[in-house]
Amino acid sequence: MESMARAGVSSSAQLRPCCPRLRRSRNRSIPRHPSSRHGRRAVACSAAGADVVDLFDAAKLTVDRFVKSGMVVGLGSGPASGLAIQYLGTRLRRGSLTGIVGITSSVFSASEADKAGIPVSSYQEGTQIDVAFTDADVIEEGTLAAVIGRRKIESGEPSFMEEKAMAKSADKLAFITGNDKYVKGVEGSIPVLVKSGNWIDTAEEIDDLFLGDAEVWRRPSFGTAGPLGGDHPLVTKEGHHILDVIFTTPIPNLGQVAEGLDKIAGVVDHGIIAGIRSYAVISSKGEVQVLDEESSVIL
Repeated sequence: MESMARAGVSSSAQLRPCCPRLRRSRNRSIPRHPSSRHGRRAVACSAAGADVVDLFDAAKLTVDRFVKSGMVVGLGSGPASGLAIQYLGTRLRRGSLTGIVGITSSVFSASEADKAGIPVSSYQEGTQIDVAFTDADVIEEGTLAAVIGRRKIESGEPSFMEEKAMAKSADKLAFITGNDKYVKGVEGSIPVLVKSGNWIDTAEEIDDLFLGDAEVWRRPSFGTAGPLGGDHPLVTKEGHHILDVIFTTPIPNLGQVAEGLDKIAGVVDHGIIAGIRSYAVISSKGEVQVLDEESSVIL
């Protein structure tokens, strides 16, 4: 694989992330709930355990390769997206990019864009976006289908629905992540937004669909919880609940999981992005790989 030149960064940017490396379950036991493993994290802290410098290189390459003057750019959420937003703001201040309008998908991306000095507008249905970038919690090798929305954010209000809508509206989409999140056989959680009125029936139907392969837990607003979400379940501003469908065995095909979830009554949305034109910008030990969704080879 061809390696890309690493971006020059200041010594202060060479701090290593404070997050522990996540380990995928190798047995049938139920993993700790995903939200319990993530507290408050700084932008530079990578949940994937990737080196901060490598993530910056991937974020920089994403902007340099895909963003051109005059574009409408979708701004995603997460550590790598935060770095890309910061670098995009730097290029605007230098004048090497002009006429950029950012489309924010979350409180996080709006805050980062404001600090970077990027003119922004919030996402609205039908918004035409030239290119979008966002973090991926995990990317499926070969298909470049991805999962977003595992992270618990400070505001508590999930943003993966807006990020997914933004991604689907973009002519091009770039996922930014570390090499350890590009895998064959995805495991771990997939967030699923469900209507609150009959959420237990919906959860049972999801459980039946993936019987033996996954556990279904309702996400709490804070702390940890079991399947019912404890005394403080997370409720979105629309009044929906979030179920974390936690796969303890490798998923053969993320796209098929998405299709199955889409057919269940009561499911509003989920954190799988599949079947759209996308690229993966992956940092790994001083190299940045850009993968195309058809060939899944470096471009």
